[in-house]
Amino acid sequence: MTKRYWLLLVLALTTRIFTSSTHAADGSAHIADGSASYENSQSIDYQNDIKPIFEQKCIACHACYDAPCQLKLSSNEGVLRGASKDPVYNGARTKDAPPTRLYVDAQGEAAWRERNFFSVLDNKDDHGVLMLRSLALGKQSNWGDNQRLPDDLDTSINRPNQCSQPSEFDTFARKHPQAGMPFAVTGLTDQEYLTVSRWMAQGANVPEQIVTLSLAQTAMVNQWEDWLNRRSNRYQLVARYLYEHWFLAQLYFSDQDDSEQDIFFELVRSRTPSGQPIDVIATTRPTDDPNGPAYYRLRPQLESRIHKTHITYPLSKKKMQHLETLFFTGDWRIKKMPSYNHDYASNPFFTYNAIPVRARYQFLLDNAEYFVRSFIRGPVCRGQIATDVIRDQFWVAFQAPEHDLFVTDASHQTQVRPWLGLPGLNSDLLSLGADWSSYRADRNNYLDHRKLAYAKQYPQGPDLTHLWSGDGDNDQALLTVFRHHDSASVIKGWQGDTPSTMWVMDYPLLERTYYSLVANFNVYGSVSHQAQTRLYFDLIRNGAEANLLRFLPAGQRNTLLHRWYDNSGVIKLFTSYSDVDETTPSRIQTDAKRPLADFSQQVLSELALVAGPKDLLNRCQQIDCNPQLDGQLQESPQARINDQLRRLTGFRARLLPVIKWLPEVTLLRIEGEQKNDRQVFSLIHNRDHSNVAFMLGEDLRLRPQNDTLTVLPGVIGSYPNFIFNVKQERLADFITALTTLQNADGIHAIADQYGIRRTHPDFWFYFHDMHAYMQETQPIEAGLLDMNRYENL
Repeated sequence: MTKRYWLLLVLALTTRIFTSSTHAADGSAHIADGSASYENSQSIDYQNDIKPIFEQKCIACHACYDAPCQLKLSSNEGVLRGASKDPVYNGARTKDAPPTRLYVDAQGEAAWRERNFFSVLDNKDDHGVLMLRSLALGKQSNWGDNQRLPDDLDTSINRPNQCSQPSEFDTFARKHPQAGMPFAVTGLTDQEYLTVSRWMAQGANVPEQIVTLSLAQTAMVNQWEDWLNRRSNRYQLVARYLYEHWFLAQLYFSDQDDSEQDIFFELVRSRTPSGQPIDVIATTRPTDDPNGPAYYRLRPQLESRIHKTHITYPLSKKKMQHLETLFFTGDWRIKKMPSYNHDYASNPFFTYNAIPVRARYQFLLDNAEYFVRSFIRGPVCRGQIATDVIRDQFWVAFQAPEHDLFVTDASHQTQVRPWLGLPGLNSDLLSLGADWSSYRADRNNYLDHRKLAYAKQYPQGPDLTHLWSGDGDNDQALLTVFRHHDSASVIKGWQGDTPSTMWVMDYPLLERTYYSLVANFNVYGSVSHQAQTRLYFDLIRNGAEANLLRFLPAGQRNTLLHRWYDNSGVIKLFTSYSDVDETTPSRIQTDAKRPLADFSQQVLSELALVAGPKDLLNRCQQIDCNPQLDGQLQESPQARINDQLRRLTGFRARLLPVIKWLPEVTLLRIEGEQKNDRQVFSLIHNRDHSNVAFMLGEDLRLRPQNDTLTVLPGVIGSYPNFIFNVKQERLADFITALTTLQNADGIHAIADQYGIRRTHPDFWFYFHDMHAYMQETQPIEAGLLDMNRYENL
């Protein structure tokens, strides 16, 4: 094969030319001259020289479950593991796939080779180093500065990944000359490329990752492990319950110095006790039988902090004391420790019946944002199985424990517990229909009984005190959920304009949702498992909406219900769901013309102590819209910015057409006089659906003329779809360009002027500046963003 060579000259910091290398068009690399200095130059260190490049240019696509070819570059083990042709996401598989979780399902490079992962660093059989050839191919993609990518270049997350092995790369490069790495984005600089090349020439050494804990961190780890591994049955049952709720968490010690909060931990089950190396028990689910003695251990997280999977949970001495009081104050006893069989795994209300239910519910409420994030945002990376069940924006509140009959009425709890089992553990395709019919019938029997029980207990209906108040100081009592097609976000407070629907979750709803979508969910599961999970979440949503309706006047419920289940959704009302209570009154009166807006204003007033700051951008009422004046006869700069941004809110797309053409999540960087002097806002596109009751045909239920836009300060979401960078003095012009846009193609012209496209020379600066902004404003929550959904505007 004829090879075309091109020369790459790189200057050292001393400005001396220290090497030159040549690269073939197929991505292979050769040393043209000066090979001795190339091979023997200063040693390249993975931790200091290579990992920063991966974090800057590679992890943005190669970190989550949907990393192309399962190549996860977010940890040393992932780099050594390499790639696989087997996809994690496969909606058509009839049987569960073997899980391939780093640090869990195999240990060490040799073990991963046995599981069909192939190296991207080896240079066997003279095929060349696969990673270097992919990077060299990427160097040939000379995208025009900030130009749109070709329309025929598929950058969607559903594009087919070839996952070529070294022997297949020549053919791949000929067929896909624009598919080099980093894919379809401004690539490595010459210096970065040379550094990686030298590292590979020197053997591509990847050291074992070692985390060194401080004395204080070591002491806290020991305290928590000792506390969790106490041997009496009461302690062991509570520890099992906590493990099933914390296994996903990024745990940190909140009462230590900020300098010691950069290490996060995960809770694992180990065959070995504290003081010995951790030997992880690799079960598919945390509810699976460990088949032998198990010890709960805190293991330091080794992967780079990725926002999507970085769902934090604080531990502290105060938290330990609170849990001790919460779970062990009463004199409750265990007759027999529950097993791990199917009946217990599918129904946590049986498994943990011995633990006082008030303690379990309070435990969930104490960190409500974490638990809702765990099943709404989740670690699954491509969550449309769950997200197409929910609206694009809705608000969540929680039922007060003292008014939750499952908590307060033991006889009610005993009667309904058998109906609260969860589907999905049986992944056999042939059982899908029968299993689903049984679980749906149980759930509807439960709702029918619940409706009658509440009507009897509260014949005048609920009032606002029936909503959890956050115990007066917990700002997680009210939450907002935003769906971004196949991902979602959860933030504190009720943010954005009044949504079309709201949820009120009680203990059975919150616990079932967590177990269905988190503890018992298997991302490697069969189509039967995924379908049952999705269908049951549909019932969960319907139950949370029905509980909200109970708080509204009886005469307003049917109208709202049919608004939520418009068009085809009516079919589900008559075939799948239990009837809502349309007779028992409510002690809350609302304006029939705007019931949700009126109800939400009453809730915000009642829960003012925990409701958070007012939304000054999306629910401005003419008065008190802006902060106080800065002492002069003019608005403050912040007030002027807010005035401009409010021009995008409060409208539907029929009046503001640009909403239809904006991506799901657009980040707006407003730049001051200095480049690093900036503010960041999120423009969140809320699509309107006639209903969200079906698995298929979502596009047929979209009503784009009713779409809205929410504008919020900060970075919302883990997957930005686009970034605009606007000088503060040009903000009014930018907003005018958006508000006057009348056709879809016009968004490209706005991107020409203000957009940061994938091909922008400074793309990586602006992309990672979003992470830097999060580190400055929310250091515990900050994590690297994912660019797999970045659009070609």
